[in-house]
Order: sequence, then C-alpha cells, then structure tokens
Amino acid sequence: MERFFDIVFSSIALIILSPLFIPIIIVLRFSGEGEIFFFQDRIGKDGKVFRLIKFATMLKNSSNIGTGTVTIKNDPRVLPVGRFLRKTKINELPQLLNILFGDMSIIGPRPLTFQTFSSYSSNTQENIKQVKPGLSGIGSIIFRDEEKIMHGSNASIDFYDKTIAPYKGSLEDWFVANKDISIYFMAIFVTAWAVILPNTRIAWIIFKTLPEPPQELKYPLNYPKK
Repeated sequence: MERFFDIVFSSIALIILSPLFIPIIIVLRFSGEGEIFFFQDRIGKDGKVFRLIKFATMLKNSSNIGTGTVTIKNDPRVLPVGRFLRKTKINELPQLLNILFGDMSIIGPRPLTFQTFSSYSSNTQENIKQVKPGLSGIGSIIFRDEEKIMHGSNASIDFYDKTIAPYKGSLEDWFVANKDISIYFMAIFVTAWAVILPNTRIAWIIFKTLPEPPQELKYPLNYPKK
C-alpha cells in the first residue's frame, strides 16, 4: 500500500517541482565548484547500499574533511548557495527520484551513511534494515535542526555518538515498532506543518508515545515541559 502512495506522491511532486529544479541547476552549475548533484552511498532496506541523490551543497571532498558525514552549525564545508538549499530542505528534493526508483519511501528512518549507521546500537541497526529509509520520518522531523545542535562544545563526533545517535536510534526503533499507514500519513502531515512553522511542537503532540529525549536535548528539540 505504501509503495503505491510513494509512486503517486513522488511522481506528482517531481512534475510540480520540475520548474523549480531548472533555476537551481543553473545556479549550482555556475557557482561554487560547479557541481549540481551529490551522490553518496547510503544503507538501505535489508542492508543493501544505494546511491542517494541530493543537490550539491558542500565541497566535493567534504566527507574526508572535519567531522566527516556529520554536519555542524556554520560548517565551513557548506557552500554559500548550499546554506540556503539546506535551510529550506530543497537540497533533499532529488531524493524523490530515489523514491520513484524504489530505494526509499516518503516516510522512513533517515538514509544513513556508513559513519552514522555505525553510531547506532546493533539492535537499532537491525531494526533500521527492516524498512526503507525515508525522505522524511520521525527522526528527520524531530532532528530537523540537527546542524544547530551540533554547535560550540557540542560540535564533535563524541557528542554525536554518545548523545545524539542513541536518542535518534530510539526514535527509529519507535518508528519501526509502530509503523503503519496511519503513521505514514501523519508523518507526511507533520513534515509539511514543520516546514511552514519550524518551531512547532506538533510532532510531540501527535506522536505522544515517542521516547523522551535526554536532558541535553530537550531544549534544542523543543520538547514540551511537563
């Protein structure tokens, strides 16, 4: 059932957004390093590797510089136009092709690099491999401003591995355990709402049984006080 909606929604979105892609392609071609698309190996369903497609926003060899595949706030590897594309999430839109090809779904766990995948527990890794990664999902919604969290004293792989990754893993575990068509449509709605109102707490209201974040993440994740 979800695959049917994935095909329908991604096809409609690609048709509607195609006029937007043209000026973006032109700007990227004649700015920065002239790269238009960014391709990277990600972990997919059943552990199969696929090539994720995004608009290029960082230096070509960014994965071999600094914090690797983890991006921090004001990351110097991000190109000027890339900052706008990342802030608006426009850089993610080419993943609609990954959805159409069957590598991803509209809703699912984040498509992980080998570096970030290894940060999760073995149990979470096995859970994630049960489903297709998503253009959006519970982890993506809650951590939509992850780059801001990775700032100052928190801008380290150690903080990511010990604080962010364990909680993100618990969110993906929750998704896999509760995954059904209603979660699929609710997550699409919450994603759209969060794009319009970035500081919203609607995810915590709709998905009431989400695991509680650790103290260090409650404020940056806009977790409601109880």
